[in-house]
Amino acid sequence: MAVDFQFRKRAVASLINDIGVYVLADLDNVPLYVGQSKDGIRARVARHLTSARSDIIANRQIDVWEIAYVWAYPLADKAEINALEASLFHHFDPSSQLVNGALPPRNQALVALPEPTQVVQVLSDEEISERQQPEQRLPRQANHYAQIVSHFLSVKNSTQIARAMNAHFERLNRYHSLLLGKAESVPGDGDS
Repeated sequence: MAVDFQFRKRAVASLINDIGVYVLADLDNVPLYVGQSKDGIRARVARHLTSARSDIIANRQIDVWEIAYVWAYPLADKAEINALEASLFHHFDPSSQLVNGALPPRNQALVALPEPTQVVQVLSDEEISERQQPEQRLPRQANHYAQIVSHFLSVKNSTQIARAMNAHFERLNRYHSLLLGKAESVPGDGDS
């Protein structure tokens, strides 16, 4: 199934364009990446979704194919952005390692986390349903993992890239297990 670009374009256009912090979430609405924007959340997310980020590392860290939801946390004061980004990052990272390369310092973290002001679905229900299938996700994740490993080996073997590699490897393992769970038993192969 091809991307419904009109759906995505309308969804991104509905995002708030205030300064603030955003979360890119996967097909299961699980956070993948926490970022900040001092020039507008909508504009920054649009650059992510078109792989138009100027930062080559950021383009390799995130597999845009997996992004189905965007959570927006607009702020009135630029001085609060780093603390909110750090808080969200350190809240979500332990349960599902984020693909952020750089780690925000913990000493900036807020005590209380706000709910997102907006959660916008950027893929249609049909696209999400199809892409959630492990036979779709596993090959895609394997390819993305191979690309980031190649970048690590041939361009930049930094701790940031290594961290993103680890996050993608965890996802690859999860999709591998889901696909193996679909294996059918063949009479005489020792399965009962």
